[in-house]
Amino acid sequence: MLLKMNQPGRNRLESAWRIVFATAAIVVCASVATVPRAWADDPNATVATVGDHKITNKDLDAKVQPQILQMRAALEKRVDQLIADKSFDLRRQTLESMTDDYLVQQAADKEKLTVPEYLKKQFSGKDAVTDAEAKAFYDKNKGAGTAPYDKIKPELLQMMNRQALMDRLRKDEPVKILLEPKRVVVDSGGHPALGAKDAPVTIVEFTDFQCPYCKASEATLKQLRDKYGDKIRLVHMDFPLPFHAHAMDAANAARCANDQGKFWQFHDSLFANQSKLAPADLKATAKTLGLNTTQFDTCFDKAKYTAQIKADQAVGQQVGVDGTPAFFIDGRPLTGAQPMPKFEELIQDELQNPGNTKQASAK
Repeated sequence: MLLKMNQPGRNRLESAWRIVFATAAIVVCASVATVPRAWADDPNATVATVGDHKITNKDLDAKVQPQILQMRAALEKRVDQLIADKSFDLRRQTLESMTDDYLVQQAADKEKLTVPEYLKKQFSGKDAVTDAEAKAFYDKNKGAGTAPYDKIKPELLQMMNRQALMDRLRKDEPVKILLEPKRVVVDSGGHPALGAKDAPVTIVEFTDFQCPYCKASEATLKQLRDKYGDKIRLVHMDFPLPFHAHAMDAANAARCANDQGKFWQFHDSLFANQSKLAPADLKATAKTLGLNTTQFDTCFDKAKYTAQIKADQAVGQQVGVDGTPAFFIDGRPLTGAQPMPKFEELIQDELQNPGNTKQASAK
């Protein structure tokens, strides 16, 4: 049965597996700080002295409150963005569940059975998933921290049997999901890219060379390129954060390396050792990579690409970026150092629905 499961069915089953047995950690280098705890209630309480001069809570609040209001506004914007990003996933999952429920109800009615009776019959009949098939699926998809097979066997069999049933029902009654995901147009033309220009899926990344979560994402991006090959194209855009002292220098240096055709080699070197991002270190990296150091140093010392980097930041802000890494998969937002399955979920959806409206840029 498992071998006969169609590809969309396998994808849905694997997505369900990840939801049930994995927790996705979303990490991002944020561009706003956490709102501090409330100050003491007494506005006249002295919080510092300079000689005979006293500074009170009231004096301090007068300076701090505008900053707190600014941070609150930024955080509220971030929350709104996260809710907007997750709303499509919730609507899509709910819609798929509604179509599944309708198919099952119709099938049960045809056999004059209740839904529980119909499911029991389907899950124990000739089409039922076998223990061997469930064990094979478990072995292929288990990861670190996954519970032993015997403990999750009933739940896994239930999940696999339902998906196999839905594959059969959808074959007789095709289901078309017309809900279009949220997309934004990202102006990424002319930026460094890996992959074929005509790749069916384009991933635009806004990144910061000093951000630890951007570094963490590099392994995932490499795995995706290895798996999908020419089916995906990765486009780099700069979003150096203001609290990273060397991020702007690193972005400038990478673009100077790009002038000599070695952007990605320089890019990889920067992420390989984020402790080597000071100007002297960047020039040393250029020398190690065999760049023309005179040309590189002139480009770097003039901060030749600062204006273009700031233009990237402006584009990012226009499409809702306020931290790194931030990805747009055919214009669909994905924020933070997400695990590979989350990328795969969106990439597979884009590959299976080529008729959807795609972003016009970045190719």
